[in-house]
Amino acid sequence: MLVRLDEEGALAIGQLSHSWLAGQLARAWGNARFGEVEPREEITLGAEQHDIGWALFDLEPRLSETTGLPRSFLELTPQEHLGIWRDAPEQLLSQSLHAALVVSLHGRSLSELRARSAPEQAPLLQPHIDRERARQAALIARLGLSEAAIERVRRQMWTWDSISLALCHGWRPFTARDVPSADGLIDVELRDRDEGTSTLEPWPFAAERLEVRCEARRLAARYENEAAMRLAFEGAELVTLTFRLVAP
Repeated sequence: MLVRLDEEGALAIGQLSHSWLAGQLARAWGNARFGEVEPREEITLGAEQHDIGWALFDLEPRLSETTGLPRSFLELTPQEHLGIWRDAPEQLLSQSLHAALVVSLHGRSLSELRARSAPEQAPLLQPHIDRERARQAALIARLGLSEAAIERVRRQMWTWDSISLALCHGWRPFTARDVPSADGLIDVELRDRDEGTSTLEPWPFAAERLEVRCEARRLAARYENEAAMRLAFEGAELVTLTFRLVAP
């Protein structure tokens, strides 16, 4: 769950809605400066579904004792993280091996990040990292992909995910680091403009304008217990968040 505070309370954005937004960015991605997404349909499907392991978890949000709102993805225990990511790629294996590979790459990257950020969790996370490495090796062999191509996809997915998170949370300015381009890794900055649009520089899309969206649920600023929060969540007003991106 993504939780964004505003003047009316809070917006709860499901991980799969954020993932849908990342998929919209991926479909529009690519130009002479940034190269292409290949194979486009398969990789963008993986981007759209990269948080598929969250599908049921987000339907029963847990209460954050700190905020009195649904716990965000930043508050996951390592056990919850593993429960979400351990089998996530398998949910796409019968649909697209490329898409399953995208999910595996992203889940492994997240476990590696957690292990670096919290070394005490590393022994618990290492089996997942090793399992995904083995899964990726098998998928790479079946698909006939190069290590360079896989690293490019992994970094592209990390970029789409981070820009989607920044849009949903209202993080501005925001810089996506080590984004793959036709000439190597570069940084891309997300900024708001005066007229209610946002821009990315350098511009990574083929079109000069792009509109993307996701869904959120309107919640109050705080709840006293989990039962009250879940009741409000189930009947919450749906809010469409629309983001308009324009070339600088």
